[in-house]
Amino acid sequence: MLHSAILLGHSTTLGFTLKPFYHPSTNTASSLTFYLDQPSLTLKMKQKQFQHPHLSCQASPQDAVPERNDEIPVHGLSEMVVGVLGGGQLGRMLCQAASHMGIKVIVLDQQENCPASSLSYHHMVGSFDDSATVEEFAKRCGVLTFEIEHVDVATLEKLEKQGVDCQPKASTIRIIQDKYLQKVHFSQHGIPVPEFTQIDDLEGAKKAGEIFGYPLMIKSRRLAYDGRGNAVAKSEEELPSAVDALGGFRRGLYAEKWASFVKELAVIVVKGRDNSISCYPVVETIHRDNICHTVKAPVDVKCKIREHATEVASNAVNSLKGAGVFAVELFLTKDGQILLNEVAPRPHNSGHHTIESCYTSQYENHLRAVIGLPLGDPSMKTPAAVMYNVLGEEEGELGFQLAHQLIKRALTIPGANVHWYDKPEMRKQRKMGHITIVGPSLGNIESNLAIIVEGKRLNDKTAVSPRVSIIMGSDTDLPVMKSAAETLEMFGVSHEVLIVSAHRTPEFMFSYAKSADKRGIQVIIAGAGSAAHLPGMVAALTPLPVIGVPVRASTLDGIDSLLSIVQMPRGIPVATVAINNATNAALLAVRVLGIADENLRSRMSQYQEEEKEIVLRKGDKLENHGWESYLKND
Repeated sequence: MLHSAILLGHSTTLGFTLKPFYHPSTNTASSLTFYLDQPSLTLKMKQKQFQHPHLSCQASPQDAVPERNDEIPVHGLSEMVVGVLGGGQLGRMLCQAASHMGIKVIVLDQQENCPASSLSYHHMVGSFDDSATVEEFAKRCGVLTFEIEHVDVATLEKLEKQGVDCQPKASTIRIIQDKYLQKVHFSQHGIPVPEFTQIDDLEGAKKAGEIFGYPLMIKSRRLAYDGRGNAVAKSEEELPSAVDALGGFRRGLYAEKWASFVKELAVIVVKGRDNSISCYPVVETIHRDNICHTVKAPVDVKCKIREHATEVASNAVNSLKGAGVFAVELFLTKDGQILLNEVAPRPHNSGHHTIESCYTSQYENHLRAVIGLPLGDPSMKTPAAVMYNVLGEEEGELGFQLAHQLIKRALTIPGANVHWYDKPEMRKQRKMGHITIVGPSLGNIESNLAIIVEGKRLNDKTAVSPRVSIIMGSDTDLPVMKSAAETLEMFGVSHEVLIVSAHRTPEFMFSYAKSADKRGIQVIIAGAGSAAHLPGMVAALTPLPVIGVPVRASTLDGIDSLLSIVQMPRGIPVATVAINNATNAALLAVRVLGIADENLRSRMSQYQEEEKEIVLRKGDKLENHGWESYLKND
């Protein structure tokens, strides 16, 4: 018989066995169906009551973590136990991804209540800076990886010589830890970086200012993250204060030419054990007070810039040794250059959105890579996503209350997903969680994000953006074009109806066509009579599909409109329906949307069945009653 236990007082080290509990009356297992038969495994229990009616716990006096028992069957995707140095929010989300695949992740972190502690297969309490602790931890791992790069790299190099599998490799961590060496490494491999130089004293800093000009970026070589370790000198007179702000030259500093960027970009790159490379879509990162505030995916830049950024990121990671996820931070300059800022050899804040927006999250792909499983698809499964960091606004309880108010607003937003890191202490500017919103366009998402951040009231107009835009040159076209609106309403497709004249309001037509894609519009239906320039002019300005509706005018019976729309020059495609047939234009729009919307495809199939039934009923009526009666009663 199994017994429950209540633990009071100080934290106690426990070893326990979990097995299926069978009910004698039914001979079936209870909901506790997992199997963990490892009496030697020790877990640190928090100071609270612990009680389970079917779980037996026995106190164990030892504090040391025992050797892994390789006899335990592992029924997940891999028998390899993944050890993670660090148990923060990145480790927590690695554990969440691992649970989906049945992969066992153990973490080493000195905080007993670190974010990953409650989700990991095992949490060893200790410092990842302590050599003996890391060596002991490594004994329990099939592969050792990281959620933070500020670890004891000398110990990792020693462990690798002893046969421990580190991914990425210790040599990579050594390069990344020192930002100056990082710049040297990438420069030697032909990766574009801002100009830089080591500075050992004030004279060296002044010389760097003379060469690079001002403002001048002064950076710490080591232990810098979330904007820490950066200082800007706007003139030679500000050099001493910038150096002092970073702890002086004894901390190890270097100077970097100011990168006059228009956007900060990031690319999450996955490298497999076979050196295969896979890249996530390029995102824009927006920082406030040197801390990542918002991430927009994908970035709103020209395709060539995205391709170039991806190429630079891929080449940078290819120059490093070892498998895993790498975050490559980049600058897009005013003249269109891509410059590498820095690389993190681990999952990263700029990739949080991938949990909801991509077919394979960065966390799952990191596990796949370090274990040696096939890499997953990094492409986005939603048109757009925005990640917003939930940062501490105030210290202590007030900070928790403000964060929870923000989260409650997020829970009212369609497409919003909340991640709370469960950190026990609230501090200003501390990352406590994040919110990812997915949707049809960045414009729609940013409107909903404003509701969350600014506390605006949610309404249908803000929450649901139109997918189809119905435009016409004049209100005289409305009696024809209203059929498109009625048909879209029947299918439940959100839409807007606007008057956009190619001749009388050309400026508005231009701004409308250029912004439609960013606003989340997916198809444009354009009705026009007479010369009928509107459909073609809009099609020339937008990448969206345009469906033209020739509207019958007072002369030429609409033939002029039809011929005008179908005679588009090569490279300006406009789909065209019959004269005055806005219904067909709407049905074609529904079919276009249905390519990626199973619900609409199903509705369209039902619509076709209903149309078929109408025709069959009419045929039966004609056959049974004769044509004279049919016409008389029609």
